[in-house]
Amino acid sequence: MTLPTRRPVPEDMSWVLAPLLELPHVAHAAVISGDGFVQGRSPGLEREAAEGVAAMMSALQGAARTTSLAFSGEPDVRLRQTVIESDRGWVFAIPAGENTCLTVFARPDVNMRVVTHQMQVQVATLGEKAMASPPRDDVPA
Repeated sequence: MTLPTRRPVPEDMSWVLAPLLELPHVAHAAVISGDGFVQGRSPGLEREAAEGVAAMMSALQGAARTTSLAFSGEPDVRLRQTVIESDRGWVFAIPAGENTCLTVFARPDVNMRVVTHQMQVQVATLGEKAMASPPRDDVPA
């Protein structure tokens, strides 16, 4: 008899987005896994749109890491932030722990410094909560 593989149960991380969504000109936010899954999303971001963002952000973060490595020539390059500017606004993405990314979309007139600072605060909060919570499995011990 083969026992089921123990895997972590994904936790909805939408709670970490609330302070970001209160900032002026921030429209949407999401927590995304490195393999392109939505771990949390703002209430106004439809599931299908969030899944598209997650897939593209996963690819973009990988491309940004590879590009940074190629330009720097250093093997220990760590990605700190990815920023995209369009005529509709800004996309900010920062690593939020192992294999996770925090992403925010804001209108063009947003205060970038305030948004990126609050993103760092929320990443630290997310890390503190993760360290304080015992791991959960989908198979009883």
